[in-house]
Amino acid sequence: MSKRDYYDVLGIKKGADADEIKKAYRRKAKELHPDRNADNPESEGQFKEVNEAYEVLKDADKKAAYDRFGHAAFEGGMGGGGGRPGGGFHPGQNGDFASAFSDVFDDLFGDFMGGGGRGGRQRAARGADLRYNLRVTLEDAYSGLQKTINVPTSVQCDACDGSGAEGGAEPTTCPTCSGMGKVRAQQGFFTVERTCPTCSGLGQIIKNPCTKCGGNGRIQKERALSVNIPAGVETGTRIRLAGEGEAGMRGGPPGDLYIFIEVAPHDIFERDGNNLFCRVPVALTAAALGGDIEVPTIDGGRSRVKIPAGSQSGRQMRLRSKGMPGLRGGPSGDMFIELAVETPVNLTSRQKELLREFENLSEENNPESSTFFKSVKNFWDSMKG
Repeated sequence: MSKRDYYDVLGIKKGADADEIKKAYRRKAKELHPDRNADNPESEGQFKEVNEAYEVLKDADKKAAYDRFGHAAFEGGMGGGGGRPGGGFHPGQNGDFASAFSDVFDDLFGDFMGGGGRGGRQRAARGADLRYNLRVTLEDAYSGLQKTINVPTSVQCDACDGSGAEGGAEPTTCPTCSGMGKVRAQQGFFTVERTCPTCSGLGQIIKNPCTKCGGNGRIQKERALSVNIPAGVETGTRIRLAGEGEAGMRGGPPGDLYIFIEVAPHDIFERDGNNLFCRVPVALTAAALGGDIEVPTIDGGRSRVKIPAGSQSGRQMRLRSKGMPGLRGGPSGDMFIELAVETPVNLTSRQKELLREFENLSEENNPESSTFFKSVKNFWDSMKG
């Protein structure tokens, strides 16, 4: 049976350029790959036919020969260039089978293995991401703020516009790898692929490097950036500034800048999520008799809190929605007032006299201590028994 026209096999018109040929091949190869067509016994033959067509049409010399002579260009007697001695080129056989298999693997899975199939080089490498640690006060975390930070980073060289070449000239194709970024060596059945040593995988070289950046296309510089810190941030919050990282190599896209927030400890408030805790010392008399006290709030205001008579140390009272605001519009937290009953010190003789008199009159006024010492007495009695 006669062979089908290679252009028909790939579903393209005669005279298609290299990009059209490659796109058509990848589309057909994915469509007809045997792993995707287990229920189609003809897919393997069709897959080989597609690969054979691509092996010829992807090569400029072989394509020119095929356009002129058709399949006869690769059969005995026509030569066709680059074939076996005395027999022309036979796609998909012997040493060329390994190359064809490698092409199929690269073109099918190259996007998942580093991008771009056989041309998996990175002519313009993306810049690195940067991290910046920013410490803010609790008040700033409550209200949010606009802050200017200075970030040491790499920026695009203005002398060569990021190309790395003197005067902004375009880099030239690497002669070692022909712009592929990789070189191949045949080892028996297998083809070993390595990064091109001449261009370091970029696929291009610069004959006259820029004197300002040394051919890198970027220089070190400190940048001033304005950062919006939203209200409600807490330690560990991460803010991403897209495109504000290091500039890419030779005009490549920049990386991102990640700002990590740390909220400094506060002298008055302690934070737990969106809730705030404030420990307030209270005089012994105020805790016993009750009364009102003023407490600070994180917004700089004051709140009046009523202390019930007989309050003990550790008692908590809640001020609703007086805590930290929720990040990105979430609900606000609460503020908890924790009482710390303070024992007076440096008493005068008269104060001591009054306290002793008070002690003699307050046998029934200390329910917690009465209950505790009753339990202690029962414990000791049971040990004796």
